[in-house]
Amino acid sequence: MLNRPQRIAAINDLSGFGRCSLTVIIPTLSAMGLQVCPVPTAVLSTHTGGLGECVFRDLTDFIQPTLEHYRSLQLDFECVYTGFLGSSDQIDLCRAFFAAYPSSFKVVDPVMGDHGKAYRTYTHEMVQRMKELAREGDLITPNLTEACLLLEQAYNEYPLSSSQAKSMLVRLSELGPDKVVVTSVLMADGTVCNVGYDRQRGAFWRVMCDFVPAEYPGTGDLFSSVLVGALLKGDSFPLAIDRATQFTELAVKTTFGYGTPPQHGVLIEPCLDWLTTHKILKSYTLL
Repeated sequence: MLNRPQRIAAINDLSGFGRCSLTVIIPTLSAMGLQVCPVPTAVLSTHTGGLGECVFRDLTDFIQPTLEHYRSLQLDFECVYTGFLGSSDQIDLCRAFFAAYPSSFKVVDPVMGDHGKAYRTYTHEMVQRMKELAREGDLITPNLTEACLLLEQAYNEYPLSSSQAKSMLVRLSELGPDKVVVTSVLMADGTVCNVGYDRQRGAFWRVMCDFVPAEYPGTGDLFSSVLVGALLKGDSFPLAIDRATQFTELAVKTTFGYGTPPQHGVLIEPCLDWLTTHKILKSYTLL
C-alpha cells in the first residue's frame, strides 16, 4: 500500500490564462487527492483561442533532463498522462517517459483538432506520430475529430448509430489501448454522448450530455483529467466516464449561467468541491 498519494506525470503545455491544459489538470486531479507533477512542453501567456498574440516559449529541451532527474531520484509514477504536443520530438519524449515507467497507467489525450479539422500544427506526419503514441497508451480520449484522424477516415457531421459508434471504438482500440473514450458524439437518437469501450470486458458504454449553446477551451482537458483521476481512485470504467461527464457538464453550466467570456474558460473554481463528495453515479448505460 502506498504511503503517499498516487503520482501522475502530466506532460502538457502551461497556459497562464484561459483555464486549459495544465492549469485545469493540476487543480482537478489535486482535488481528487492525486499528486500532479507537471512536465510542461511549452509555456504560454494565454491559450491561442481569441486572446490576441500570446507569448510563447518552447520547452522541448526541458523534458528529457526532467525525466533523467526523476529517474536519478528513483521517483515512481502511477500514471503518465500526455496532452497537446507540438512536435515529433515531443512525441518521442513522451514515449521515453512511457518506456521509463512501464508499469504506469499510460493515458494519451490526442489533442489534434476539433469540428472536423486538424489544428494547423498537425500535419499528416504528426498525425501518424500521434498514432504511434496512442498504440502505447492504456487509455485514449479523442474527440470525434481526433478519432477520425487516428483512423484516417473522413469526418462528417451526420449522427452515428450505435453500431457505427461501436465500430469506431473497436477500431481505435485495435491501435493498441485497452480502453477508449470518444467525447461529444452526436447519436442517431438525437442525444450527445461520451462513449467508451473496454476491450478486456468487451463492453461498450455511453453517458449522455446536456447541450449548452456555448464552447469553452479546456473542457477536453477537464473531462480527461476527471476520467483519469476516477480510474486511479478505483472507479469502474463506466462510473469514471459518468463522473467525468457530470463534472464537465457542471463546470460548463456554471460558466454559462454566469455569462463569463467563453475564451476565459470554464469556472472550475466553484465546482471543485463536487469532486470530493465521492458521489455514486448511475446515469451510464450500455451502448
